[in-house]
Amino acid sequence: MTTSTETITLTVIRNDPDSGPGRILDWSEAAGVAVDLVKADEGDEIPSAATGLAAVVMLGGGFLPDVDARKPWLPAERALTRDCLDQGVPVLGICLGAQLLAHVGGGRVEGDFGMPEKGVTELTPQAAAADDALFQEFSAPTFGIESHRDQITQLPDGAHLLMSSERCRNQAFRLGDAAWATQWHPESSAARVAQWSDDTLRELGFTPADVKRVAQEHDEQLETTWRAFFERFLAVVRESAHARVS
Repeated sequence: MTTSTETITLTVIRNDPDSGPGRILDWSEAAGVAVDLVKADEGDEIPSAATGLAAVVMLGGGFLPDVDARKPWLPAERALTRDCLDQGVPVLGICLGAQLLAHVGGGRVEGDFGMPEKGVTELTPQAAAADDALFQEFSAPTFGIESHRDQITQLPDGAHLLMSSERCRNQAFRLGDAAWATQWHPESSAARVAQWSDDTLRELGFTPADVKRVAQEHDEQLETTWRAFFERFLAVVRESAHARVS
């Protein structure tokens, strides 16, 4: 609930216990922002509407955004996403969260599409990034931690493409004025990558030692880059909250 710009709470939806909020918790605490962690995968109730919410962050998960029979909370998460878009409540969708935003917006998400991405990946800003509140700081390629096989293969009508990679064109986009999606995991870290299954990495065509070493080498840069990115998102959240109570 948001009652003033002094009391901001992020509603963070966890879809999979292996894809938690990571650094978002520390970054939010440092910024004086509270986190309401909704563990949808454990049966926590997803808010039925965006009214009263300051912002929503939707985390990752190794499944498509419409596998309702397997993940029965997805209809509620999609409904909340739609309401956030309609009401202008800020949204940050990460990995599966990005795919949920694309799906709700009328785009297309396909399973096991193209080549998988795991570990540190180069991200190239696209033209629309230059005027975007969160992405305008990126005038050159940067890096993010990837972990996906499914892809957003068509953006929603009116979406602005913000980042691409060699294997995945639709890495980041904005839909409307205050909803952003990242296929990579800005909240992740080398410590998380170190826990990945070596067998799974090999099955996907990666060399586990290389994936984990590169993540460690980039860890400080990743933390600096995506902490600043998240702080820019929080600035949007505060501005939006202030506008709604003014």
